[in-house]
Amino acid sequence: MEFNNEKKKLSRQSSSFRLRSPSLNALRLHRVFDLFDKNNDGFITVEELSQALSRLGLEADFSDLKSTVDSFIKPDKTGLRFDDFAALHKTLDESFFGGEGSCCDGSPESDLEEAFNVFDEDGDGFISAVELQKVLKKLGLPEAGEIEQVKKMIVSVDRNHDGRVDFFEFKNMMQTVVVPSS
Repeated sequence: MEFNNEKKKLSRQSSSFRLRSPSLNALRLHRVFDLFDKNNDGFITVEELSQALSRLGLEADFSDLKSTVDSFIKPDKTGLRFDDFAALHKTLDESFFGGEGSCCDGSPESDLEEAFNVFDEDGDGFISAVELQKVLKKLGLPEAGEIEQVKKMIVSVDRNHDGRVDFFEFKNMMQTVVVPSS
């Protein structure tokens, strides 16, 4: 029984890292890359990556991080380009989570459930303004600054006007998102 609880906990934690849908994956990965590239030079240095991981509460030994990241940095470059970052992400995904399809069936519905669970931190089936603000803060987004702004974001998708977003409202919102093709 305890093993099953640990397995569920691990699966839930890993779902926040896993990015399932290929088209959404590329878009999300570009957004993460842009967030980590603090000076907007088109490269993520080991220092920028270390700082970003720290902000997300993921402490990593700097020398271990450096040795891993350095193996993905092209010669004569100061950091990871997006393609290098994507290769690093893929390698970590395969190493730690078994690559595609290891935690769920990869269907659009399960992709949405994974994304929803990232925001629904307390697991009550709803995304509150406070939960949304926490995730936005972890990502370093300016929208997280004021709770009133976050509440407006919730209201914009809250169809039943209960002050929070349920899975169906989240699903409807995500289906209206336009993903540019590569």
